[in-house]
Amino acid sequence: MNLRRVAFAAVAACAVAACDGERGEKAPSAAAADPVDEVAEGFVRLALSLGRHDKDYVDAYHGPPEWAEAAAAEQRSLEELAAEARRLQTRLETLASNEGDSARLRILDRQLTAALARIRMTQGERLSFDEETRLIYDAVAPQYDLAAFDAVLAEIDALLPGEAPLHERVEAFRNSLAVPPERMQAVFDAAIAECRRRTLAHFDLPENERFRLEFVNDKPWSGYNWYQGDYESLIQINTDLPIVIDRAVDLGCHEGYPGHHTWSSLMERELLKGEGWIEYSVYPLFSPKSVIAEGSANYGIELAFPGEEKIAFERDVLFPLAGLDPAKAETFDRLNNLRRKLSHADNYVAREYLDGRIDKEEAVALLMKYKLSSRERAEQRVRFIETYRGYVVNYNLGRDLVEAYVERAAAQGRDRWDTFGHLLTTPLSASDLAQETQ
Repeated sequence: MNLRRVAFAAVAACAVAACDGERGEKAPSAAAADPVDEVAEGFVRLALSLGRHDKDYVDAYHGPPEWAEAAAAEQRSLEELAAEARRLQTRLETLASNEGDSARLRILDRQLTAALARIRMTQGERLSFDEETRLIYDAVAPQYDLAAFDAVLAEIDALLPGEAPLHERVEAFRNSLAVPPERMQAVFDAAIAECRRRTLAHFDLPENERFRLEFVNDKPWSGYNWYQGDYESLIQINTDLPIVIDRAVDLGCHEGYPGHHTWSSLMERELLKGEGWIEYSVYPLFSPKSVIAEGSANYGIELAFPGEEKIAFERDVLFPLAGLDPAKAETFDRLNNLRRKLSHADNYVAREYLDGRIDKEEAVALLMKYKLSSRERAEQRVRFIETYRGYVVNYNLGRDLVEAYVERAAAQGRDRWDTFGHLLTTPLSASDLAQETQ
């Protein structure tokens, strides 16, 4: 047996009872069994009802179907939902006082705090960018000095010299490595297969885990995982704009292995079916869980393809499949490493735009400059910011927190994959990660 799988099971056992279908699951019952389960059930029903008002709120649900039917039939008002969220929080405070605090109670409380903030926003209240992310994601992005971003731009300018504006030079170079539409399926199949192979070398995933891959268009995002439950995902790739070759591995890891599909499958097996924690039957997108979801999915790329392994796989396997020139691989890799240093520019632009200090055209211009995007890509990103608002912090700040958490454990002699697996199956949020990395 793989030793890392044994180590992962031992780490995870500290927080959860790892039980899959073969070992006997504790299926969540529709009737709450204890006071904490009562609050958890109330939260799930609250989330489903809020989803009737906020179409993007419930990202995935695989709990009792009659609860979703009841939410549709009851049509509780936002005022009623706010009162219910406060009641549940009061109940949690009493439980914590009487029975002691726990990670499960803390995350339930933060989920309810996030739901209350989202209710306020759905009612039309304007929260500042920082207040929104603090209440919903338990995280606040740092303030940024544009001079730091400018220094990175200078390095990229030296890497790709020319007379045209820098963002045009970068876009032209990257688009020269776009995957031809007729080769898209083969490239993504190979990339996802490799992401899965590397993940299965460390994680014992459910035997029936699976996904479907679709290519779509007219979306504000580049890729999306729609978790279906029972260890199945629908992964969609947006083809509105050219898909550059590096996106195959990035999206294969991020949306699939060891990213969203892996995270959702492990949570369903370990926390929902293993522990019987019904709150893990629903994933509210606007919640502190998203810091872990997006942060782990982005860090998972580097975890699965450390050092030079990603560019080597792209150059030796994906470039030929796509019919691209492998001689560009070295420059491509250097460019992407520099571009990663600009990831927090999303937060800067989103904060300035959503707080009203710049208008839409200024936001597009800043993204073109600091994310080195074409106008079309910058406009797509502004559309994402308008739709999902403060959610952008989960990708970069979330990744930083996950990386720091894993690397701190590695510095203490623990295996990175074991620590990552523990992270995926433990009730944690951004402030927990920040405390453990200090």
